[in-house]
Amino acid sequence: MPLSLTEVLETVQMTEADAFDIRTVTLGISLRGCQSRDPESTRQNVYDRITRTAEHHLAAAQEVERLYGVRIANKRVSITPAALVADGFSPADFVRLAETLDRAAAEVGVDYIAGFSALVEKGMTPGDAALIEALPEALSSTGRVCASVACASTQAGINADAVLAVARAIKGMSARSADRDSIACAKFVAFCNAVGDNPFVAGAFHGPSEPGSALNVGISGPGVVLRAVEALGPGADFGAVTDAIKTMAFKITRAGELVGRRVAERLSQRGERVPFGVVDISLAPTPAERDSVGDILVAMGLGAPGAPGTTAALAMLNEAVKRGGLMAARHVGGLSGAFMPVSEDQAMIDAAASGALTIEKLEAMSAICSVGLDMVAVPGDTSVETIAGVLFDEFAIGMVNDKTTAVRLLPIAGKGVGEWVDYGGLLGKAPIMPVSGVDNGVFARRGGRIPAPIRSLTN
Repeated sequence: MPLSLTEVLETVQMTEADAFDIRTVTLGISLRGCQSRDPESTRQNVYDRITRTAEHHLAAAQEVERLYGVRIANKRVSITPAALVADGFSPADFVRLAETLDRAAAEVGVDYIAGFSALVEKGMTPGDAALIEALPEALSSTGRVCASVACASTQAGINADAVLAVARAIKGMSARSADRDSIACAKFVAFCNAVGDNPFVAGAFHGPSEPGSALNVGISGPGVVLRAVEALGPGADFGAVTDAIKTMAFKITRAGELVGRRVAERLSQRGERVPFGVVDISLAPTPAERDSVGDILVAMGLGAPGAPGTTAALAMLNEAVKRGGLMAARHVGGLSGAFMPVSEDQAMIDAAASGALTIEKLEAMSAICSVGLDMVAVPGDTSVETIAGVLFDEFAIGMVNDKTTAVRLLPIAGKGVGEWVDYGGLLGKAPIMPVSGVDNGVFARRGGRIPAPIRSLTN
């Protein structure tokens, strides 16, 4: 059903009054057919494929921005997981591939290119292991490349060897970019139950079952939902709050699908056909005032994110967003929920700084929200084994609950609890949060695979 003039005008009003934007239009590109036994030929094939397919991506998105008066905050590209394209490469070859991806992203003018990734939930090939080993240098030496590793799933269990290798890589990223507050860590996510149509970085990649290309949209909208909840006042019951959130989620999802389809149409008019993929209906905050998922929780009646009742409030918010979004879009996908990145949400930043929000409470909330521990800054001297333990815990939550969980942990080199990291822009700032130092070394180093839960046997 086409968008009415009234809906378009409502969207413009939301843009002006409530910081609404389309967070990203992400062009997924399959790199199948780019493989070669020669690393140099593979890199050239990859560069040519990306620059040819995404040549008009930026221009198409900008045209749609002007047409509807809706800001698209980021224009991005995601690719087939690089370990599948370059299996057999050495770590040095993977670093050079990352540099090629960075050049291609700059050439087509996108903000980020994601998919320097490996899918290793059941085991690692030599190429997977080489990509993970290359992560510290690859992410510290490039500006637009984002990476992820899928270490676990409900169907496969948790690959403990991969978890420990990823924990070592995170420490390496921290050290390699120490002069920039370990920013390489902010471009990496480790997953349980990763999805192949996620438009959000750093965890986006173009899944093996996706078509040759697809245009996926990630919406924003915390400010719009916040206004709707605040308008109800403290006397409204949970049913009324749910209805208000559903209504707003419907509107912003409709706007997101409209924008995505128009960008896909313009891309198809200029080159190969690009089908529209999905709308990811996640509420994605920024550090801007009132553009905060945490503020929505406060508007529901909590003193701060982390207060008793936070997990229940987040569950209600997620469910209402999904109900409204599913009615509004033909295809919903990606992560689709509410993001809780500590450094990218002002209310979360304040709660973490005051001590109201702890890593342990964030872990409990991750059983509900789309992404687990996201943009959480911890002391730079946090051990590999402790990082691995945090990964294990998050992946266990995702595996048992059959949901996506992820970890974007930032061990900030040279800094400790009470200090801050400030990246500016969408990445924001965060206090360094304490993490348990109780020894877990024997557990973290056991290796092998934690078996999948019984619920995985669905045949």
